[in-house]
Amino acid sequence: MAKYERNLRGDFNSLLQTLDREILRGSISASFQDGSDISIGNVRCAVRVYERYSMIGGNRLAANITLLGTGEDLYVSVIASGGSQAVFFKINTFGENAFTDEIANIVTEWEKQTI
Repeated sequence: MAKYERNLRGDFNSLLQTLDREILRGSISASFQDGSDISIGNVRCAVRVYERYSMIGGNRLAANITLLGTGEDLYVSVIASGGSQAVFFKINTFGENAFTDEIANIVTEWEKQTI
């Protein structure tokens, strides 16, 4: 399992749309699996699950993204999992790390463009 978390500032909808667009553009095998959105007062939360094939690992894996926001204060959490071919322990986390790094780069680039 690979994990990335970040506090940042900006527009909730803009980051969510950018993540969706760029993740699906980033790999021919990437797909949107499901999502959930909720607002409670002025707090918004979006959960997204994406899946793709990892050529490095030779398997499929998933990334779960949670975006939390109130006003321009945002928090993003990315957790990638799956992909291991072992039965009792993980022997291959290359794809998980690569997927998480790709999403972290999308967030970083988005943040640079909004400053």
